[in-house]
Amino acid sequence: MNYNYRYRLDPTEDQREMLDYHRDTCRQLYNHALYRFNQIPESTGTVKQRVRKIRDELPDLKDWWDALTDIYSKVLQPTVMRIAKNVKALGKLKEQGYTVGELRWKSPREFRSFTYNQSGFELDNKSGQTVLSLSKLADIPIKLHRPLPDDTTVKEVTLKREKTGEWFAIFGIEMDTEPPAKPPLSQIDAENIVGIDVGILKYVHDTDGTAVESLDLSEERDRLEREQQQLSRKEYGSNNWEKQRQRVAECHLQIKRKRRDFLHKLSAYYAREYDFVAVEDLDVKGMLESPRNNRNTASAAWNTFTSMLETKCEREGTHFVEIEPAGTTKECASCGVETDKPLWVREHSCPACGFEADRDANAAWNILSRGLSNLGVGHSEETPVETALPTGTAVVPAKRVVEAGSPCLNEPPKVASRQG
Repeated sequence: MNYNYRYRLDPTEDQREMLDYHRDTCRQLYNHALYRFNQIPESTGTVKQRVRKIRDELPDLKDWWDALTDIYSKVLQPTVMRIAKNVKALGKLKEQGYTVGELRWKSPREFRSFTYNQSGFELDNKSGQTVLSLSKLADIPIKLHRPLPDDTTVKEVTLKREKTGEWFAIFGIEMDTEPPAKPPLSQIDAENIVGIDVGILKYVHDTDGTAVESLDLSEERDRLEREQQQLSRKEYGSNNWEKQRQRVAECHLQIKRKRRDFLHKLSAYYAREYDFVAVEDLDVKGMLESPRNNRNTASAAWNTFTSMLETKCEREGTHFVEIEPAGTTKECASCGVETDKPLWVREHSCPACGFEADRDANAAWNILSRGLSNLGVGHSEETPVETALPTGTAVVPAKRVVEAGSPCLNEPPKVASRQG
């Protein structure tokens, strides 16, 4: 399995200039390769074949493009091959219903990374300091806040400049050991299965009676709004405008880091605590197109959470299944009768069987039941809600899941103990 490990770099001013020089040279090469890509007829081959043809032209380019000789060869090749990855990414977005155009040239502000592929990089210790040695660049101090795992192979290193001006090294590693085998579904204990309903007021509500509140980012958003107002008053392109732009970028980055830290730890908890996890396959794109509450929907980042959860379940040997979300809120988890509920109604009360529960808890049980059915797991005549309904809900604040600025993503969130 492949993973990314991200570390902060601490370059000197001279090294920053070198990093920016390499980045901008790669940007110019990317734009040239994109121009050549658009010149090659589609009939000559697949996207990857056309891009490889451009990559094979690199030795001839170096004869007249002197700047390319300053860049390590295993950096130039991935820069050209990035076109194929970007075309593939646009294709996936188009399949999901998004309106996409064509690849465009990259401005200096848009092109923020370059990659050492397979060779040209090494972690070293010089004068008591850990450095990342990069061929044809420099020995850059790196903050190795956690060691790379044992039994791994580093396949590549990506150098990325954030909009704040910070530089990071992202190690793409391949685990030499296989992930643990998933247990047979027939041998999974009922206590080790969970259905998860995601929302806005409560970010997750599971079938074990635990609800985690959404992350409160109101203070960060207020600060971002103030900084954006200040930016709008500056003369575009001036030194003061650039300083203020960096402050706005810092606000965006702080919000992004807090959200991802929260999602990493929450998804790691469920992947490690359970042998079977069921979630909804939400149409977030359609929700964002709705005029109601689309800002909170975007902030919730449900697709990011389920993507992280799926990856971590694969790593931990946990069964993961996504189910069709239609009707999970309306359907009674006890008898299956559907009842319409306005959004403001937070309790489920079935007129057919009299079953009462929290709205999100009822949905979570339906998600779990559908997830088991999708994998062909047999049930008794009694529904899961009749046999293992939690006695109550433990509401956990988001601040107990994540501490702002915490770099650790390996420990599970400290949520309340499960109830059964």
